[in-house]
Amino acid sequence: MAVGQPPPQPPPASEHASGLAEQQSPYANDMPAPATVPCQYRTGKTLGSGTYAIVKEAVHIKTGQYYACKVINKKLMEGREYMVRNEIAVLKRVSKGHTNIVTLHDYFETAHNLYLVFDLCTGGELFDRICAKGNYYEADAADLVRTIMKAVKYIHDCGIVHRDLKPENLIFRTKREDADIMIADFGLSRVLDEEKLSLLTEICGTPGYMAPEIFKKTGHGKPVDVWAMGVITYFLLCGYTPFDRDTQQQEMEAIIAGDYKFEPEEYWANVSDTAKDFVRECLTIDPASRPTAEEALKHRWLASTEPHGVQDASGNMANLLPQMQKAFDARKTFRKAVFSMMAMKRMSTLAGGGLSASARALGKDIEQYKEESEKENIEEGRAVVHYQDTDNHEPSPPLENQIANLSVEQGKSDS
Repeated sequence: MAVGQPPPQPPPASEHASGLAEQQSPYANDMPAPATVPCQYRTGKTLGSGTYAIVKEAVHIKTGQYYACKVINKKLMEGREYMVRNEIAVLKRVSKGHTNIVTLHDYFETAHNLYLVFDLCTGGELFDRICAKGNYYEADAADLVRTIMKAVKYIHDCGIVHRDLKPENLIFRTKREDADIMIADFGLSRVLDEEKLSLLTEICGTPGYMAPEIFKKTGHGKPVDVWAMGVITYFLLCGYTPFDRDTQQQEMEAIIAGDYKFEPEEYWANVSDTAKDFVRECLTIDPASRPTAEEALKHRWLASTEPHGVQDASGNMANLLPQMQKAFDARKTFRKAVFSMMAMKRMSTLAGGGLSASARALGKDIEQYKEESEKENIEEGRAVVHYQDTDNHEPSPPLENQIANLSVEQGKSDS
């Protein structure tokens, strides 16, 4: 789960104005809201649900084009409108500029909700795709890392730091073998002021992928994304992350100390020294000494035309998939047991009245507002459009039934 801002305190429903034309919209740079227009989309099934938002399938009424639509209840954002404005500012900079970055197509609001319309990616998440291949070699890992790192370089060139790069935010556009891999979820991203020494200080991200400087609160910027790419690369070579520990406290301490190894040997025997060196470079503790995305792309593991790897007994490049699946499945079973214990503890706390009345009320309010968001029928309604992709979209047939689960976790969906 991503670490982000504390949960907003929703106001009583009676305090929320329902009319759009009569109020000044706080989500459009504090400018008076324009006249409403008929909504251009019809929403379908729910694809995913997070702490403060849901993601639904949506179809453009005129073109038949399918999209993923992030729906945020405005009651949960009152007083925190800047978080939505920030995400829009980031997406405007990076959308449509790179093949491997999801595009924001539309952003509008109804009387009750905010709607962000993105590419509908149906190819699944990164690791699921790898497991479905049957064979997976070090050269495949290098190809993936090279593609993602190029997109990271583009994001950085746009003056953006992503801050939540992880396998769950790397999804494939379609199920085709040659489908593009996409960087998604810019909810924690920030625009950096290049005219100043722009450093961010809040703790945010997903713990196992967060750089030491984030925990130290010494200020962070683009180097945190290169660190995350080092963690992702490690994961793509063995099936587990370098700082995986039994508790988040132990994980944080390991990250700050840079305490990781290429062990157990059985998982790394078929990985080249060149790949390990690339990981070491990305996981440099000092952000000032860490390579930039551009420099990382020049590392011989990514820049060489000859694929790296270790040959097996038959003289062929070793298949990494069996060991990766073994490691991943073992860790998944362990985490499932841990999460079950945590859930039982939470239930025990609730039964014993451990939560305050206000905390319990807040949880109920959030779930109620999410249910309201899910039920809103926008096809017959009206909306205020704040941003729109001006390209004409050709009509398209319905996409595959299996939809990628677009994660909207805490610290992302509320931004």
